[in-house]
Amino acid sequence: MPHAEFVRRDLLKGAICLGMMGAAPGYARAGAKRFPAVRAMVDGVIGERAVPGAIVAIGERTNRPDYISSGTIALDSALQVDEHTLFRVYSMTKPITGMAAMLLIAEGRMKIDQPVADFIPGFANMRVLTNPGRGVETRPATSAMTIRHLLTHTAGLGGGPAVKGPLKGIYEKLGLRQNLISHAERLEQAPPSSLKDFADRLAAAPLLSDPGTAWSYSVGLDLLGHIIEIVAGMPFEQFLERRFFAPLGMSNTFFSVPESKKARLVTSYTGKGDKLTEVDAGPASIFLSKPAFPSGGGGLISTAHNYDRFLAMLANNGRLSRTEVMPPDAVAAGTANLLPQGVSMRDYLGIPGVVGFGAGGCIADHGGFKGLFGWLGAAGTIGFIVPAQRLRVTGLINNMSVFDFAMNLPKAVHDDLGSARTS
Repeated sequence: MPHAEFVRRDLLKGAICLGMMGAAPGYARAGAKRFPAVRAMVDGVIGERAVPGAIVAIGERTNRPDYISSGTIALDSALQVDEHTLFRVYSMTKPITGMAAMLLIAEGRMKIDQPVADFIPGFANMRVLTNPGRGVETRPATSAMTIRHLLTHTAGLGGGPAVKGPLKGIYEKLGLRQNLISHAERLEQAPPSSLKDFADRLAAAPLLSDPGTAWSYSVGLDLLGHIIEIVAGMPFEQFLERRFFAPLGMSNTFFSVPESKKARLVTSYTGKGDKLTEVDAGPASIFLSKPAFPSGGGGLISTAHNYDRFLAMLANNGRLSRTEVMPPDAVAAGTANLLPQGVSMRDYLGIPGVVGFGAGGCIADHGGFKGLFGWLGAAGTIGFIVPAQRLRVTGLINNMSVFDFAMNLPKAVHDDLGSARTS
């Protein structure tokens, strides 16, 4: 989809935050020496033939990041992975969408506990499945769905692994999904043609639970994308471009890859070792085409350099160099626990140490860090900050079945930082 390159050029004429625009020659090599445990993880995920290439970006305070990278963008490519290599970040899109909502809330253009029905009337009289695991019988919802619920996966919506049983069939009949995997995947129903179409179809489906009563991974951030464009008075992707991507210098972050940049898109895989299988080849990727709608829950392509800039802004209280992208209070609120009272996601499988959920990302005590904020991507990626330390970390691979790299990266970073500070 189109991006306002002219806006980027104007903003970048002043060389915003020159010290963080990219790695100086040899900087990736220096990072590798400083972070041996991370270096071992990067080499290990390539050595076990899970991916042909990987990269990690680690930054502290306003310093430019260290990049630890190795390998190539595909098994059949000689092009080396670097900070400008394009990766599918999938659900790492969620914190960006969440922070976009927090920005509008900070500007007084909507409220965190405002009903979704104020923006989309179809959500005024939602119904809830009486037995989500077995039947399609419903009852009236006892509470209204709000912006807070969409931010924190507590709206009662389905999505991803939560769409099971009868609701899965209902979502499929409504076409509530688009293909963001590969050309090989075939959808039974035509996907929504826009975020408005997506929202209208979603409003016709029942809920898994009353809004605000339970945590369930969902399409809430996709729905939030439509509310953002309603409030902002412009397309969702244009709002992200104007308020985040352009001022942050994120010139390689988009919902579809321009023809001029497709040579830098990695190939995605599944499995490992002898079972490593190509899912979506970079040169012919599904991400080269305009998506059915811009998915605020999982549709972005980005780079280690670009995602680091977004995290650096969050870790530095909404600022990057002299540019304030978000008010400090908005960042603080978005990286704090926003879960409705009485709701916990401690038992959510696969994420250890979770203590809460903020604007599109979880809050966890994990890998030796306290209070890290961030989220994972479906292709094995991770991005997080540790607000108390003004630390940020981005880890990128593209394998749809390998998640130990993302889950173990925080500990490797913590161990390396501890060793460096001790020495």
